Amino acid sequence: MIRIDLTLAEQPFSLMVSGQKIVQVFHAQQAITFDNPRENYFQFTYDNKVIGIDTAAVEEQSISLFVDDQFATQLTLPAPTNGSPKKGFLGLAALGFKLFKSAKVIKVVLAGASVAGYAWLFSIEFALMLIGCLVVHEYGHVRAMKYFGIKTKGIYLIPFVGGLAVSDDKITTRWQDVVISLMGPAFGLITSVLGVVLYYATEMEIFAGVAVLSALLNLFNLLPILPLDGGHVLKSISFSMRSWIGLSVCLLGVLFGLWLSYIFGLMLLVFFLFVGALEIVFEWRGRHYSHLMPLDKYGQGFSAVMYAIVVAGHVAVMMHFADSENPILSLPMTILSS
Repeated sequence: MIRIDLTLAEQPFSLMVSGQKIVQVFHAQQAITFDNPRENYFQFTYDNKVIGIDTAAVEEQSISLFVDDQFATQLTLPAPTNGSPKKGFLGLAALGFKLFKSAKVIKVVLAGASVAGYAWLFSIEFALMLIGCLVVHEYGHVRAMKYFGIKTKGIYLIPFVGGLAVSDDKITTRWQDVVISLMGPAFGLITSVLGVVLYYATEMEIFAGVAVLSALLNLFNLLPILPLDGGHVLKSISFSMRSWIGLSVCLLGVLFGLWLSYIFGLMLLVFFLFVGALEIVFEWRGRHYSHLMPLDKYGQGFSAVMYAIVVAGHVAVMMHFADSENPILSLPMTILSS
């Protein structure tokens, strides 16, 4: 995928092009709608004029511009450069993981290992509830990816770690990163609310357990720590301001995570923090080559509000059972208030 910057009527436009197909069109960092009336021809309306773009010659480093269906000019595109940053260890690890997960049987093996592991540590009932919550969470990510036209390879359950929604394509905007990251906890919130409703409808505590477990898992995922979902929201907002602000805020998130790890003895979180720190480093090194369209001020504020609403929803579910006589149901709120 390449990014093409244009100036039309003294206004900046950006095109995200994959092969001979235009994926997205931006004006002043805002995505605008466009049509594809015929093959290799795309058009959108600006200032009461229909702007047409013919991408048939993209491979020859050229595109044709039309205004109101009349040929306007032929643009020569700059040759692609090799200035992209090195992927480093994480890039090689991601490549190795893609090769590893090529067979569908891997999904079944990992899911079976997850159920067996959690059942061995706790109980089969708890294992099934936990797997259900993880699958719904990851399905939220998958649905958001499909909404943006990003190809997915499905959901993978990692024993004693959680789940992973894997995509084939890269995101192109910070807004996509925010929405994809938040849709997992948002679907988890639906699970929590449904658990509360079923609990009062049937008076079966297993549904209350699902509600509380889902809320706890998703609230943990919303911590502003990379590579958790909350960390991705934080990164997208902060790196949309200025690179040095993004670096500073994300490093504060790492320090916050280390403090949590020390207070609660969460050694696994230290591993996550190490991976997240590497992601911050690569993000900083690649800031001059990033193809991601940043959030404007409205997008930054709206993303923060969405994040706060999802967090508040999960906290509300946990608070609802804070006074329960069942110690399992009241445990999450006890942890939060400690």
